[in-house]
Amino acid sequence: PMKRLRGELDSSMAPKRRPASASFGSGPCAKRPGWTADALKDAPLGRSHRSAIGKARLSACCTETKAILGLPDNYLVGVVPASDTGAVEMVMWSMLGERPVDICYWESFGKTWYQDAVDELKLDNVTGIKAGFGELPDLSKTDPSHDVVFTFNGTTAGVKVPDTDWIPDDRQGLTICDATSAIFGMDMGDWTKLDVITYSWQKVLGGEGAHGMLILGPRAVARLESFTPPRPLPKLFRLTKGGKLIKAIFDGEVINTPSMMCVEDYLDALSWAKSIGGLSALIAKSLANFKVLSDFVERTPWIEFLCAVPEHRSNTSVCFVLKAPNGEGMSKEAVDKLRKMLESEAVCYDIGSYRDAPAGGRLWWGG
Repeated sequence: PMKRLRGELDSSMAPKRRPASASFGSGPCAKRPGWTADALKDAPLGRSHRSAIGKARLSACCTETKAILGLPDNYLVGVVPASDTGAVEMVMWSMLGERPVDICYWESFGKTWYQDAVDELKLDNVTGIKAGFGELPDLSKTDPSHDVVFTFNGTTAGVKVPDTDWIPDDRQGLTICDATSAIFGMDMGDWTKLDVITYSWQKVLGGEGAHGMLILGPRAVARLESFTPPRPLPKLFRLTKGGKLIKAIFDGEVINTPSMMCVEDYLDALSWAKSIGGLSALIAKSLANFKVLSDFVERTPWIEFLCAVPEHRSNTSVCFVLKAPNGEGMSKEAVDKLRKMLESEAVCYDIGSYRDAPAGGRLWWGG
């Protein structure tokens, strides 16, 4: 690869094999195997999302999600606007401020939640529990009397939470988990450890963007119905009316107009997930994919995982660094040149590291 990067490799030396799909970007991610536009043929296009058929399709998004994930009966699932970002912001603006907040972050999106809590919500008593790219902070430093916000998988750093044993069952605060690149691709443990879970369709299941999912446990519902945030809430963030949860959001109604084409695509992804064996099969598929890459890294001297601790390495958004012939890390310019060459060869698309991350690459290795 280093010779090819310097333009010294002729076409006869290029690998002859190509992946079946070159879509390795971390969102939107590759569609399910065998996907064609025919999967959308039953979408109620041109129909209102408030019609019986529209509401039924949206309701199915919630019930099928709950069934495949195996969520507790008293957990609620709803479709919300603006992808995972909208879901996280909706929760932060609606729920935070009742008690101190610990925000754990080790990559770009978690840092954004911390900055929003401090600079936009202007909350008092916010503690940042942080680590650099490729590292996981000491999660045991969180205070069970505080609300805790964290990403289960650091999408831009390739570092995941290995388990939820650090979350006590008798906690007083809420746990708010941004699970967008973890859910459906990792074992997230006991769901009751997580009071709020958010994600978007375009990650592990390969759905389309712009829609988020919000999962609430009973403790989160109790917070919404007992706490009035000391700030104006835009319509897109309102989950209560008259001090009570708007339960219709979790039964097929939505705050604003969704794309029924994207809804149908998500339902198709859920149907495929169910057909291959559900959640356990999705996780096994991602882990098997990751093993292929891990074995390659183990035997290849010019590539390393950004995360040095094996137990913390993401098996979905896999981040790595490349080394030059002298053993030093490749420059951003050299990495970009290699990335563009791989794209021109239709080997892999969109694998550049996130703009805030160290120079390197990021491969989507989810289900």
